[in-house]
Amino acid sequence: MRVLVVEDEEFLAGMIAEGLRRDAVAVDIAPDGPTALEKLRFGAYDVMILDRDLPGLHGDEVCRRVVGARLLTRILMLTASGTVRDRVAGLGLGADDYLTKPFAYDELLARVLALGRRSRPALPPVLERAGLTLDTARRQVCRDGRYLSLSRKEFAVLETLLRAEGAVVSGDDLIEEVWEEDTSYRTNAVRVTLSKLRTKLGAPPVIETVPGAGYRIGGGAVAGTERGPVAGTGSGPAPLTDPEEAR
Repeated sequence: MRVLVVEDEEFLAGMIAEGLRRDAVAVDIAPDGPTALEKLRFGAYDVMILDRDLPGLHGDEVCRRVVGARLLTRILMLTASGTVRDRVAGLGLGADDYLTKPFAYDELLARVLALGRRSRPALPPVLERAGLTLDTARRQVCRDGRYLSLSRKEFAVLETLLRAEGAVVSGDDLIEEVWEEDTSYRTNAVRVTLSKLRTKLGAPPVIETVPGAGYRIGGGAVAGTERGPVAGTGSGPAPLTDPEEAR
């Protein structure tokens, strides 16, 4: 999932972005309305967290333009004003959801994930394929009943591949979906993360490399894929960790 945080308060924007990145969400930040529209013009975002009181261009106008352009981006409005009248006005502009400041991060995350699901074709919150089970709500992954500990980028890459339902996902599409701005496929970020992910998933390998095209979730061993030892043999869920994330 890719999120654009449009917030002029630098500290708050940074806190939101840091929290979402810990939860395997790719985040870009725009400090004002014109910058937000520029980023939306050149990048696809599942959700935009939009502060209403923005410099340069008011959040209401940003919302109007996004809705008018018929972008698939879902809009979560943030504002310090939480009266019923203000909430109704914000939703009337085309926002999909509304959250008043101050707010609990857990509620923000839940709303963002819910909106992200609405921006895509309907899929169940638990994704299953080739013996893999990924629970998007609990942020847990297991293979053949064995829970695995993945970094946030590994989790996000696996989620993207599972959501493709066997279709090929290019390296550029993975960059767009999982990493923030200014990341290029030439940095090897995708290949490093995939190598670690394949090692943790174990044998037989399920992530196929399609030469010249990208990657997909297959159903068994495929020539050219990397093999590695199975990580972890615990009987219960292992927490997601991020010790060596590839950026």
